[in-house]
Amino acid sequence: MNLITSASDSTLIRAARPDDIPAIARLDAKSTAFPWCEQQFSESLASHRLYVLEIDGVVSGYLVYSLVLDEAELLNIAIAPRLRRRGHGARLLEYFIEANRGVANRLLLEVRHSNRSAIDLYNSHGFVKQGVRKGYYPTSYGREDAWMMVYEY
Repeated sequence: MNLITSASDSTLIRAARPDDIPAIARLDAKSTAFPWCEQQFSESLASHRLYVLEIDGVVSGYLVYSLVLDEAELLNIAIAPRLRRRGHGARLLEYFIEANRGVANRLLLEVRHSNRSAIDLYNSHGFVKQGVRKGYYPTSYGREDAWMMVYEY
């Protein structure tokens, strides 16, 4: 399923292809201190659902999720740093929500408790904190808690 989300800037959300993997991995490396490698994205392409956000023909964001029975779990999402705070992350999140409507009963995700902008985005789209995973994420100084969040249809 492809979705043009804005005609004005030629924005397209589409299923990722194998030739997108290097661009996705480069984008992830610019987005986090603990990026996934190309192999992890290749494995996600084979076993999960991996979508890219293209802006004017350039891979500018991505979304990875798994669907098991009646639950979809957001595994990774990112927007190119230079394009953040323009609504592109919301577009990908809305795509995730709509793609699973009528398929999943609930959506799950984990987010670093320090990632306030992501938490605000998730809250604004109906996700609520359900719990905490202590020491879930690595950091340069040790480990950081993750908030477990859920969206119920």
